[in-house]
Amino acid sequence: MITPLTIPVTPPAAARASALEAIVPVLHTSRCTLRAPHLADYDVLHSITGSDRAIFEGGPSSPSESWADFCAMTATWLLRGHGMWTIELADRAIAGFILIGTEPGDEEHELGWLLTAEHEGRGLAYEAARIVHEFAWTALGLPSLVSYIAPGNTRSENLARRLGAYPDGLLLNGQVTVWRHQRGTA
Repeated sequence: MITPLTIPVTPPAAARASALEAIVPVLHTSRCTLRAPHLADYDVLHSITGSDRAIFEGGPSSPSESWADFCAMTATWLLRGHGMWTIELADRAIAGFILIGTEPGDEEHELGWLLTAEHEGRGLAYEAARIVHEFAWTALGLPSLVSYIAPGNTRSENLARRLGAYPDGLLLNGQVTVWRHQRGTA
């Protein structure tokens, strides 16, 4: 079966992709490198969004839904000047993704995160979110920053709380809590 990953990328197209990738800032923490998504990262994203782990985000998603999300979160760099980073560890393992995004229905810029099961519980999401939190305020000068979290997603609620965010209302008939981030709190 042909998938987006098996369709060849020609050398001229790869050169254009590399040029676009260069506009995405690379951020470093003590254990992570946050970099532009690569085509090969799609499989990791789908391992998260295509599984029961995505239940709080409306998943699990089909491969085509995951591909659409992957493309949309990556394209936001071109359209809005911010988007999704891949969280890469020193051993080149992909721990997950973090983003500053705006999706249909969002009312403000969102700080979001998706981690693989094997990398949860190690503080990596907090580490990555802290640096992106700071980037949102300083480099981008965003007027506000929120995380949209489904009630009961305790891991994400705990991370938002650890970042200094607080619940500030509901959206989508109570299906999503707005967690408001503050400057200088992460």
